[in-house]
Amino acid sequence: MKKICLLTVVIAMAACQNTPQREPIAVTYPNTKKVDTVDTYFGTQIQDPYRWLEDDRSQETEAWVKKQNAVTFGYLDKIPFREDLKNRLEKLWNYEKVGSPFKEGSYTYFYKNNGLQDQSVVYRKKEGEEEEVFLDPNRFSEDGTTSLTSLSFTKDGSKAAYLISEAGSDWRKGIVIDPEHKEIVEDTLVDIKFSGISWKGNEGFFYSSYDKPKGSELSAKTDQHKLYYHQLGTPQSEDKVVFGGTAEEKHRYVYGYVSEDGKYLIITASTSTSGNKLYIKDLSSLENPLVTILDDTESDTYVIDNEGSKLFLVTNRNAPNKKVVVVDAANPTPEHWTDLIPETKNVLTAGTGGGYFFAEYMVDAISKVLQYDYEGKLIREVKLPGVGSANGFGGKKEEKEFYFSFTNYNTPSSSFRYNVETGEYTQYWEPEIDFDPNDYESTQVFYTSKDGTKVPMIITYKKGLELNGKNPTILYGYGGFNVSLTPYFSIGNAIWMEQGGVYAVPNLRGGGEYGKEWHIAGTKQQKQNVFDDFIAAAEYLITEQYTSKEYLAIRGGSNGGLLVGATMTQRPDLMQVALPAVGVLDMLRYHTFTAGAGWAYDYGTSEESEAMFSYLKNYSPLHNIKEGTAYPATLVTTADHDDRVVPAHSFKFAAELQEKQNGDNPTLIRIEENAGHGAGTPVSKTIEQYADIFGFTLFNMGYDELPNQAVLKEFKD
Repeated sequence: MKKICLLTVVIAMAACQNTPQREPIAVTYPNTKKVDTVDTYFGTQIQDPYRWLEDDRSQETEAWVKKQNAVTFGYLDKIPFREDLKNRLEKLWNYEKVGSPFKEGSYTYFYKNNGLQDQSVVYRKKEGEEEEVFLDPNRFSEDGTTSLTSLSFTKDGSKAAYLISEAGSDWRKGIVIDPEHKEIVEDTLVDIKFSGISWKGNEGFFYSSYDKPKGSELSAKTDQHKLYYHQLGTPQSEDKVVFGGTAEEKHRYVYGYVSEDGKYLIITASTSTSGNKLYIKDLSSLENPLVTILDDTESDTYVIDNEGSKLFLVTNRNAPNKKVVVVDAANPTPEHWTDLIPETKNVLTAGTGGGYFFAEYMVDAISKVLQYDYEGKLIREVKLPGVGSANGFGGKKEEKEFYFSFTNYNTPSSSFRYNVETGEYTQYWEPEIDFDPNDYESTQVFYTSKDGTKVPMIITYKKGLELNGKNPTILYGYGGFNVSLTPYFSIGNAIWMEQGGVYAVPNLRGGGEYGKEWHIAGTKQQKQNVFDDFIAAAEYLITEQYTSKEYLAIRGGSNGGLLVGATMTQRPDLMQVALPAVGVLDMLRYHTFTAGAGWAYDYGTSEESEAMFSYLKNYSPLHNIKEGTAYPATLVTTADHDDRVVPAHSFKFAAELQEKQNGDNPTLIRIEENAGHGAGTPVSKTIEQYADIFGFTLFNMGYDELPNQAVLKEFKD
């Protein structure tokens, strides 16, 4: 067993804050046994002493989790202002939140949370009538850990089906409901994964899943996705495989959706998280053959709409920033495509509504929206309410009004009703929240990465911030899978900024902010670019005196957890606190769990070549923890039902850190029970997580009390 004394006050910080040096806190880490497990890659032997922690079903692993949580929560309990943070989070969180409405049949539906409900509730109303509860996920389970993940109606709104997740798992259950009477009408469908629901008339619907794996459903590999058709009134055992059931049709991700007019089934098939094949089927009969649009995975292409046999596609094929093309279903292959909305220098996301196309562009991660007709003529630019992120531009073809939302890092999300003919919009809903956006500001800067690449970063903070190098700062990043980090409001981040904190988000390579080329520049044997971009962002914040090493925390989840793990092992001197969440941390074995093999487009795998193995080994966080190194104070967070990035990544990383850490900084792991990768996490658990993460961060920056006690006193009064 390893015992260390944590001298958690930095003397210089304590002096400038006039706080007394606190007594050291003794932490005794649980003993984590080591086993003699060795893998050989291209003649190189790799020790894996904590392999046994990969067995999520073993009593031994369960006991280890309980011991680690006991140590972690014992430490967190000693943070003097942790409860104050939680109380402030609850107070700020406690405001009504209303989603953008959508019309189905004779009802208008919307999601609403009265403030602190664990799950948002689906309401509905008819014109001139009072609203009523349609679905309340808070009643799905006693502890609030069963969430509603999707809801789909038939075109006439007379039937609906929804998917639920239990304890955060990616495995879903499907429930068919009669909306008018709010009654369940069929047996529950089970074992649905990575799927939506798309109706074929009122007769049935399409969904996707894998065969249930042998062994643990939370960690066993799944790699043959299948598209099924469920006919209403028949048992699930009779559901037909529409695509993916043969060796020739084997893909890791298969999705099917029906065109708005019900004429076509569109099928996408992928072997990884980027690039897809594309097919259509005439739904006048399920026996009609599939027609191939694309038979390779060299692009991301999907059908956005159709007019009869005329298909409209969004694609990045020979257009890294995407464009809209048109083609006839009789000859739909690329040589027949005609540009409708050409590629520009900015990345396109396209939607349809009211008989128009809405082209949302990212201009340095900021939204710009243009409206086009179906001939490709520009109608107007939509003047947005401010500088930030707009979402939801789209709706049914026959409806001339729809709703969109707008937000940024210091503005809570509001929704607006948009008229497609006039281009005018009015505010439909804005939150009543105990937070004044006018007290805060965001600044976008461009800094230089190691190889000279210019990278944008948005820095948000309270007005009047003094650039003295002493501001507690969270640097948050992702940098992968073509994901774009655009400005959005977070209650947790609002609390951080309210306490004088700086929140900085760089748009790293590997993301999608500048199209396919930006994405590719952060993949496989260029992945180091992502870490270099993040390191350069930290150095910029320090050089410009937003913060300093003693006041800097780095944070990220999933692929962002990998980012934090790689950065803290490469540059442990750069930050005071590291917060890797649900991270991909074992880069030699990630592809052996659940759907992990599908991430190979971004990462490559340790088995594909000696060069790829060496590259992965050289940055894999688990394999680059060095004995005797002083790593930053680290709080690893994960969940016991995470079947996306299995918790074994975090378990092994934490065990290795605890063994090799040199110095006084704590190395802890917080393991949420009955939770998954993040989606659907109950509000109560989310608040506790933020209180623990921010409390740990500030405490290890040397604070004995919250930096902004005035706010604390105000909300207590």
